[in-house]
Amino acid sequence: MTALLYLLGVVVFVVAILASIGLHELGHLIPAKRFGGKVTQYFIGFGPTVWSKRVGETEYGVKAIPLGGYVKIIGMLPPGAEQLVEETEEVLDAQGNTVTQVRVRKSNTGMFTQLISDARAAEWELIQPEDADRLFYKMPSWKKIVVMAGGPTVNIAIAFLIFTGVFATFGNPADPDIETTVAEVQACIVPPDEDGRACTAEELKSSPAPAHEAGIEVGDEFVSFNGVEVTDWKQLQTLIRANGDEQATVVVDRDGELVTLHTATTVTPRFLEVGDTEPEPVGFLGVRPVATPTTGGPIYTIDQMGSMTVEVVKSLATLPAKVWDVAQAIVGLEERDPAGPVSIVGGGRLAGETAAHTEIDLQSKVVSLLLLIAGFNFFIGMFNFVPLLPLDGGHIASAAWEGIRRGIARLRRRPDPGYVDAAKLLPVAYVVASAILVLGIVLIVGDLVVPVHLES
Repeated sequence: MTALLYLLGVVVFVVAILASIGLHELGHLIPAKRFGGKVTQYFIGFGPTVWSKRVGETEYGVKAIPLGGYVKIIGMLPPGAEQLVEETEEVLDAQGNTVTQVRVRKSNTGMFTQLISDARAAEWELIQPEDADRLFYKMPSWKKIVVMAGGPTVNIAIAFLIFTGVFATFGNPADPDIETTVAEVQACIVPPDEDGRACTAEELKSSPAPAHEAGIEVGDEFVSFNGVEVTDWKQLQTLIRANGDEQATVVVDRDGELVTLHTATTVTPRFLEVGDTEPEPVGFLGVRPVATPTTGGPIYTIDQMGSMTVEVVKSLATLPAKVWDVAQAIVGLEERDPAGPVSIVGGGRLAGETAAHTEIDLQSKVVSLLLLIAGFNFFIGMFNFVPLLPLDGGHIASAAWEGIRRGIARLRRRPDPGYVDAAKLLPVAYVVASAILVLGIVLIVGDLVVPVHLES
């Protein structure tokens, strides 16, 4: 049964990500067609074609490697000054009909120039004379921005819808409403990196937790600590940590009756913040509070996604360094960071472990899977907005610069500077694409060799 649940979790995650990829590409295809552009291909995946079907002028299909997708919009690259359209010539097509074929003269001075020339020539091989008014590069700048922003915007919209649904019903597990009521009393003191495990018989004798010795019980609500009125959990936590190994008088509300208890907190190393690498010695009592996920609607979700955006930007800035750490973990030079980046393989593994976990109830499993899918969509959307080719953000930046440059020329009554030639940035695109490929391969290998596991 556990193996079946694991497989179910993986399948649900993979299908959800493939659906997200398909919707991402629809975010490009629909506005491109609406604006009169010609889309010749819509594919999910890369590599050999598994299935395809032509509908009108567009071929829809699935390829063997499900790590992305693409739509082919003709005319992405304009003809450059060094690569002008030659005279057209009349040729016979496969049915024997006479058609006009456009050819492009190539310039091959220098390696990068040749790369640009080859890419431009490949682009124009698909263009027919009747497509002249449907070329992508001829669209107004704002239309190009809408087309290229459509894909990542869909991913962010998917994330928003999932987050809103979860936050409005179950609540946000990452933003709990922490009460001053006791949910758990720890029986003994365990090392900070083993927090949560059961106490041994020896530990129960040698290092009982102060709260356990004092007689604090589950359901008790803190009223005061050393004479200071308790207003919230964060304040109580500060008072306990600052008390060191001194005596403490605790007043709790137990079933409507005030009960005064006496104990002495003890100094023990604790991780004080999420992400801390070293524990800090502080006063310790040994209780866990009742924590209820905060609920909220669309406005709350927008606020939370704003905070997520900041964290994603920080993650993107440190992504190469974190992937380097994964590479070192692969060869055994360091431990894999459980909070580090994972690939779709790692995401599938986490989804499977969540579905198969015996101590997680069904509702929590569903919520965890939904949040995992939403998180991947949000990251994919934000990543694609990075203003570098071949990412969507690179095309958006190019179109925005074109619009700004033309607007300035109009205001200054200068001649139209023309289209921004994105082909000149292809060397950058090749470097970025190679870097993304390397990062992806390292993460996939890492997820196979030194995988991140669900915390037990």
